[in-house]
Amino acid sequence: MIIQSQFTPAAGLSNSHAQTLLPTFIRNNLNFESIKQSLELDDGDFLDLVWTEKPIKNKPIVIVFHGLEGSIKSPYARGIMLEIKKQGWIGLLMHFRGCSEQGNRLPRSYHSGETGDAKILLNWLETKFPGSPLAAVGYSLGGNMLLKLQAELGQSSPFKAVISVCAPMLLNACANRLNKGFSKIYQRYLLSHLKRKLLVKAKQHDFAQLINLDTNTINQLNSFWRFDDQVTAPLHGFTGVEDYYAQSSARQYLKKIKSPSLILQALDDPFMTRDILPDEAELSSTTQLELSRHGGHVGFISGTIFRPEFWLEKRIPEYLSEFL
Repeated sequence: MIIQSQFTPAAGLSNSHAQTLLPTFIRNNLNFESIKQSLELDDGDFLDLVWTEKPIKNKPIVIVFHGLEGSIKSPYARGIMLEIKKQGWIGLLMHFRGCSEQGNRLPRSYHSGETGDAKILLNWLETKFPGSPLAAVGYSLGGNMLLKLQAELGQSSPFKAVISVCAPMLLNACANRLNKGFSKIYQRYLLSHLKRKLLVKAKQHDFAQLINLDTNTINQLNSFWRFDDQVTAPLHGFTGVEDYYAQSSARQYLKKIKSPSLILQALDDPFMTRDILPDEAELSSTTQLELSRHGGHVGFISGTIFRPEFWLEKRIPEYLSEFL
């Protein structure tokens, strides 16, 4: 089902770039006491977790999957973790490999279609806290991963419900969009983070031997197409960028989702175009696509300029409360 969102942008803040960028500058006071935990993996790596509080038997746990180069420091992540706690649930943010305060151990890291680590976390949670209802929220890259995960789990999904926010459901179209116009600014910013991490890793691992990559080439990677072709794809077992994008884009899997799932997308998202959106026939009977004319990329600022409100932190718990 496709429905129209009730989101209304704050007066003077309907511009997609204002919606996208403003939270970074005005949401720097989101502090809460958290519990950090590291989950060791069988391949020798680890996942860094952040809890809003110590898990309690049978209390709902809402897992948060952040976006590309995001972390618990991202305003949207802190905001929703605080709201989850306010609802009486337990928030659990899973850092993708290399996105916490310390880099991961292996040459590989994470990508838009990497569901393996999330499955490891789910198995661990079901063992440790078998009576706790589970739900999940994924932002951007994390949203794409979450939708793919839901489809792969099918009828066996342990989630009561999930929400995907601003997911790049067609990765090739999003890579093209981020290589045009003002959106190149976002691409340059994100690539600078990725390349900086990669240069550190290049001192720890022989990338020249592993994937035929040297530091000069790393410095010259100036688009997601090039980065994903020369880094993401070979490090994670894909034959190239087109293979990576084809296998990891969530749109093709939506029909296989068998439990309640809400997809929130803004039509003016500067990270993508409307081409990434599925038709109603591509959605399963348990999947709802909610479209907003405005909102930017993970913005959705309502209220007023002087008293901004962050609509996602109302809409997400509103939906999840139906199932938790």
